[in-house]
Amino acid sequence: MNTLEEFMAAYETVEREMTIRGRHYTFRVPQGIDRFIDDADPMHNFPLWARIWKASWVLADHLVAMSTEEAGSILEIGAGIGVAGIVAASRGHRVTVTEYNEDALAFARANAAINGCYAMHIQRLDWNAPVFEEPFDTIAGSEVLYHERDFESLLNLLSGFLKPDGRIFLTMKPRRSAMMFFDRVRDMFNISMKKIELKTADECTLVYLCRMQLRGKQDGRKRQQI
Repeated sequence: MNTLEEFMAAYETVEREMTIRGRHYTFRVPQGIDRFIDDADPMHNFPLWARIWKASWVLADHLVAMSTEEAGSILEIGAGIGVAGIVAASRGHRVTVTEYNEDALAFARANAAINGCYAMHIQRLDWNAPVFEEPFDTIAGSEVLYHERDFESLLNLLSGFLKPDGRIFLTMKPRRSAMMFFDRVRDMFNISMKKIELKTADECTLVYLCRMQLRGKQDGRKRQQI
């Protein structure tokens, strides 16, 4: 589908509002997830992309806190409906937003249009067969460390398309699978983490912000503290 009108006709959606560092954003998410679930195998390709995760808020906030010079070219992986990449692009960052699921990509493209990010690059990405013309200064993702089966392909993607002095930023709620991944890659990357508490009137959510850089490489840009 090529237009926002075609998207709205094809999907039942609801509107979600969010404010990041003083700027207001509107995103469309699926009204329900039944149409995206395989009845024969409900857990196969379960539509984790079909919601706005708290970790996406944290990643979006972190990216826009960086200057465009500091962040350089940004690759967002597992972008879902596109929250972090769209927020970053709206502040002038050069972002390539990627997802594997075609429905998620439709939502990301629609949300980019809704928020006036017409020039940003959005494309399908298979972690098992990534193809880019050049590596990136920054690779970012939220809640991408769910399944151990994806670790090898993710590691190949990160090591293959990160510039030697580039940085990786991953955000996630505390979970065992994420800690397993970091244990696996400690010999290859310098890793630092920051705990961030997101508080509302009736809830407190803990999110980890992780920074990774290839070992033996010094970041020539202004250091980003997390």
